Amino acid sequence: MRTLFKIGLVSAAVALAGCQEQAKTEQVKADAAPAATESQQWANEDQKTAYALGASFAANLAQSFDQLKELDIVIDNATVLEGIKAGLEGNSKMTEEQLAETLQAFDARIAKVAQEKEAAEAQTAKAEGEAFLAENAKKEGVKVTESGLQYKVLTEGDGTKPAATDTVEVHYRGTLIDGTEFDSSYKRGESISFPLNGVIKGWTEGLQLMNVGSKYELYIPSELAYGERGAGASIPGNAALVFEVELLGIPSQEKQDIGLEEH
Repeated sequence: MRTLFKIGLVSAAVALAGCQEQAKTEQVKADAAPAATESQQWANEDQKTAYALGASFAANLAQSFDQLKELDIVIDNATVLEGIKAGLEGNSKMTEEQLAETLQAFDARIAKVAQEKEAAEAQTAKAEGEAFLAENAKKEGVKVTESGLQYKVLTEGDGTKPAATDTVEVHYRGTLIDGTEFDSSYKRGESISFPLNGVIKGWTEGLQLMNVGSKYELYIPSELAYGERGAGASIPGNAALVFEVELLGIPSQEKQDIGLEEH
């Protein structure tokens, strides 16, 4: 799983509030006591608002702290609450300069640990992808091109083939090698059109093998996909990918056929 954590998010959240433990305590009390009316819970609207602010800050912090646990960084809730109480009362043990230095150092620490974790995950993904492709190449019906792209014909169409400069219309489903789906035009309920020379290399090459009406399964090495950088939250660096692709049409060729090509 790729680590996604915006540097500075936790520092900003800690600087704002940290009522997680207090919120838990209030919830325990609420569970133990009979339900109270709103007028019994809050003396006035300001008190209600104050509680809502604390609970909201706590929820944000809890989410941030859970992300930090993925980096093996554990934040002590009690100490966070101590810092907030002192800050609100004007009795902080740290000067503003010390606070800034500490939080900047924390951001740097998060960045370093996150980079190390992502590098380790990318290395693992590369080894797993290579092993998967080596075994997959032995399967019946799987063909391998000179570039290392693998494909299997699910349905062979009888239409024309696109060139790299064409715009194609497709339906597709993309997964990681473990079957985890990260994208699907089928689920969105609509096909997609794009210039074939504007996508990953594995698609540019693979779609040119297909006739309109064909449905292929493409097995794409990381170097023909998103490489070391990966893509978004779903595709880690060095990941090999699997796509089920259906070539529905070639809009650019269709325009030319009826004399509507652009000049």
